[in-house]
Amino acid sequence: MGDGALVRITALVRQDVRLLMRDYTPLLVRTVMPLLIMGFMQPLFRAALRAGGEAADANGAEQGVPGMAVMFLFFMVNIIGLSMFREHGWNTWDRLRASTARPVELLAARLVVPLAAAVFQLAVIFVVGGLLFGLQVSGSYLGLVVVALPLALCVVMLGMALVALCRTLSQLLVIANILALVFAGLGGALTPQSAMPDWAGPFAPAAPSYWAMRGFNEVILRGGGVADVLLPAAVLCAFAAGLAVVALAFFRAESRKLSYS
Repeated sequence: MGDGALVRITALVRQDVRLLMRDYTPLLVRTVMPLLIMGFMQPLFRAALRAGGEAADANGAEQGVPGMAVMFLFFMVNIIGLSMFREHGWNTWDRLRASTARPVELLAARLVVPLAAAVFQLAVIFVVGGLLFGLQVSGSYLGLVVVALPLALCVVMLGMALVALCRTLSQLLVIANILALVFAGLGGALTPQSAMPDWAGPFAPAAPSYWAMRGFNEVILRGGGVADVLLPAAVLCAFAAGLAVVALAFFRAESRKLSYS
């Protein structure tokens, strides 16, 4: 990448940072809401973990903290879509196209701030959730990081893929919300994977959330280390790579996006 491309990407990233700092409410809500829900759901998670034989002394945070973190992270896809579609609604996309920035640079620049926000959201939920609800991690903290980073990248690339595929904001929001809820159910974010219904088992590996929860469970409940979560992390990377291919294949800088139905 040349110096000119780096300068253009940096300028776009700075603009996204300014917009995020101007309206940080969505990020704040996505970070606070899972913590509030944990307070109500912890007794249910505790009972489910103990009944499923996951841990006889589980207090529920072992399921609640990673589960809510994963579920609400996928709702970030809405924000990624909004940030891209607003360029069309504000009529600034044409100015970006008229600049010297190439389409791939426009996409690359739009990855940086959402990815940083996703990592921040995960970190806060795990740290604050652990302190508030007594999460005990029996394995390697580095193992949690090895799972969290590709998970964040996967979510951001899902948002970019939907931006490339959807013509209107309404389409993107509906699909993103449905996927977030389906992934939460299939991935074991709403209930321990051992307690999931039998019919969901064959479909669960098709959801990136399943591999994220599998990795987190390996570290939190079973004392796993980095080596034990390499498979879930690799699958999440594969999901991210596949979604990146979709985004690049279908993204058209000249395609007009509509911020209404």
